[in-house]
Amino acid sequence: MSCACGHHHPAQADVSGRPVPLARPLVALHGRLICTDMSQMLTALDLLPDHRALSRAEPGCLRFDVEQSEDPMVWTLTELFADDAAFATHQTRTTASPWGQASRALTRDFHRHEVRPLIRPEAPGDHKALDRLLTIAFGRPDEARLLRRLRAEGDLAVSLLAHAEGVPIAHVALSPLQAERPALALAPLAVHPALQRRGLGRALTAAALAAAGDRPVVTLGDPELYAGCGFVPADLASPWSGPALQIHGALPPGSRITHAPAFHAP
Repeated sequence: MSCACGHHHPAQADVSGRPVPLARPLVALHGRLICTDMSQMLTALDLLPDHRALSRAEPGCLRFDVEQSEDPMVWTLTELFADDAAFATHQTRTTASPWGQASRALTRDFHRHEVRPLIRPEAPGDHKALDRLLTIAFGRPDEARLLRRLRAEGDLAVSLLAHAEGVPIAHVALSPLQAERPALALAPLAVHPALQRRGLGRALTAAALAAAGDRPVVTLGDPELYAGCGFVPADLASPWSGPALQIHGALPPGSRITHAPAFHAP
């Protein structure tokens, strides 16, 4: 099955993890579309592909799976939206769409509930979904390539994701730094655009710092964002020295750090 990002999710996704409190929870729907005659089934076969594609293209839609079951008159449906507002936008668009107009007579048997994200380590089954997530979050493939290289070269010391019902929605990575003492680099940090500025990035950063233990962690990014997680400007020798280079913990002032080779790959 595919989510809004277009990636494939196995039927038995890993839904374990530690909860992340959000002021606005995500919204999920699970249920069935039931046709009562052949005409309704043909309508579903004709119009559902476009409806599925348009739903997945909505900025606040994180997952939209609708599949014909073993009973050809019944479709199973799984939806995930960023919040109530995103779901309301979806309903408004659907009502006015050709699918919404033509499918009024179909029986809808849905259960709607709120979803709180969970944080857990990445698993092999997450790799493709994380690749898509990072590409969407940054609007380019560079960070997805960086994560793949860190993993392939054995330099992915910590890789944590936040997920909603198995769908990755945010991610953080730690990799080893060459420094005066054991240290780590925090990058990349990615949050799905529909869920940014809601605390997921801060929660993942806190989880990564906890995993780092007493090892200093260096990152490159918005000083205001990382200051809220306990980072301070870093006085270190690096190709990326400057206001954006920050540290949690301590290394000798002026000492040199070297990131993993994946950061220097073309």
